[in-house]
Amino acid sequence: IRGFTGRQNLLLVDGVRINNSTFRSGPIQYWNTVDSSAVDRLELVKGQGSVLYGSDAIGGTLNTLTKSSNFRERLDGWFNNNSLFYRFDTNSRSHVSRFESSFGEGGKWGVLFGVSQKNFGDIRDSSVGRMDNTGYDEIDTDFRLDLAVSDATTLTLAHHRVNQDDVWRWHSTIYNPGWNHGGHVVTPGAFAARIYDQERSLTYLKLDGGEGGGWLKKWSATLSYQKSQDSQFQNRALTDIRTQLAEVQTWGLGLQMESDLGNGSLLYGLDYYHDSVDSAGTRTGKDPRSQRPVADDSSYDLLGVYGQYRWTPFVDVPKLKTTLGVRFTHAEARIGKNFDPTIGADISTSKQWQNWVASARAIYEFNERWNTYAGISQGFRAPNLNDLSGNLTSRSGFTALGSLDLEPEKFISYEIGSRFQTERASFSVAAYYTAIDNVIIGVPATVGSTTLITSNGRDGEVYGIEAEASYHLNDQWALSGHASWQEGYTESNAFVGGPQNRGYLSRIAPLMGSVALRWTHPNEKLWIEGRLTAAATADKLAANDKGDTQRIPTGGTPSYVTASIQAGWQAREDLSLTLALENMTNEDYRIHGSGQNEPGFNAILGVRLDF
Repeated sequence: IRGFTGRQNLLLVDGVRINNSTFRSGPIQYWNTVDSSAVDRLELVKGQGSVLYGSDAIGGTLNTLTKSSNFRERLDGWFNNNSLFYRFDTNSRSHVSRFESSFGEGGKWGVLFGVSQKNFGDIRDSSVGRMDNTGYDEIDTDFRLDLAVSDATTLTLAHHRVNQDDVWRWHSTIYNPGWNHGGHVVTPGAFAARIYDQERSLTYLKLDGGEGGGWLKKWSATLSYQKSQDSQFQNRALTDIRTQLAEVQTWGLGLQMESDLGNGSLLYGLDYYHDSVDSAGTRTGKDPRSQRPVADDSSYDLLGVYGQYRWTPFVDVPKLKTTLGVRFTHAEARIGKNFDPTIGADISTSKQWQNWVASARAIYEFNERWNTYAGISQGFRAPNLNDLSGNLTSRSGFTALGSLDLEPEKFISYEIGSRFQTERASFSVAAYYTAIDNVIIGVPATVGSTTLITSNGRDGEVYGIEAEASYHLNDQWALSGHASWQEGYTESNAFVGGPQNRGYLSRIAPLMGSVALRWTHPNEKLWIEGRLTAAATADKLAANDKGDTQRIPTGGTPSYVTASIQAGWQAREDLSLTLALENMTNEDYRIHGSGQNEPGFNAILGVRLDF
């Protein structure tokens, strides 16, 4: 999001922070632990989340809002609705199914329960063919009880669990034969196996007060508990077998309130998260303490207090609205058992940081259809336990080691944009610039080394443009599209103690976009959409990207254009069908930074039955 991945973007589920102190820079692993079948909607805030959400909210903050029974919108009396969903695709022969049930008493209480079973098969494309061991199994459960305490207050108890088994890091293994696309070459993998198992659960209790009289307009209080377990098995050779395990338990507390103040509204609150981390590791012929993925018997605390005021500063200029915000963050890491190879023993230490960030934004509404906005926001990310004590396999077999000598990352983001909307057309465009200080990156231990030591870079920057538009040609036909471009640089040591070099940020996305044409039947029971998606060659590579030869081709990730058609039909009130034909030209391509090619031609059939 806006040049940042992994731990520099913040993931929330129903407002509860999912990022924990073991998150690394990988863009996919952790967000993949949210079951999309249980999500009702997504809310993405780009580049301005640090005041409300704290550390890590740099590129963007994604809040995944899960499904509920919607008991307050039901008629009085008992209700019960159930559904079955099944999806099959021809490329990987994957099977995805879900059972969902909601029941309760309208206006008083409601329960939603769901189970998702996912058996992902091995994908194939027109160049590599069948990519053995790219599939994996997943089972997810979710439960939510909502209870009306009063007309304006709701008590929610929710639980979500995701369990993924045998997820291969395919690019590192012998099942990756390499790839050559027009002279852009990816090298084959070398490990016999590199396999992850991953579990994450979240349980929370939330009391939410709606519109009310007096000085307190809205309020909510949330108590949460999470447990995540990440294990890895590597078979590099008969004499080099490795295992790693990290378990994190997180307690969270959040309190948010909103009050009218003057001619505006004040949103304020606090949040606190405490991580307890246990870890272990083994390697053939090595001290097992040296193989922990992160320091064992450690903890991490994040405390934040914030306030944000929205108001109309000039009574005689009601079209101008402004937002000012400020946040204080305290972060503390306690390293329990961190193996020091120079003395052959565990060491313990603690680190803490405090930070203030602020933001200011303004929006001017020219009329009901057109507005323009601008903002400046500070951002902050404290070093986490992975930064400080990590010991992981990264990229194409690199060893990524943490460092206790780190300072927090700091950012200042500037944004300007405009939105226009009528009954038939909409258009939005935004330009942004983010100044970076002390970005935490991996630096080679020596010249040409595949061991990366976590270090602070110096100055850096990310800037880009985003645009999207839609136009309804008539009641049946609609045209839409979006495009984005970004570029980013940072200064860092060529190796530990070496000279400073200025280079690209890692995994900077290329110019990319999509355009779609959609037709909807007058009765709205049938729709068909065609889409073209394209990306330019991603040749703006960081030094570590150039060394990531099993994932990023020489000269950068090649450009591509793909075509797809999707359709949906409400066959009956209780039965809906969907069909998608993806990558219709069987394009041979991969997304920049990915460790595997995307599927070739693929037909996907979905069926949903309500009862």
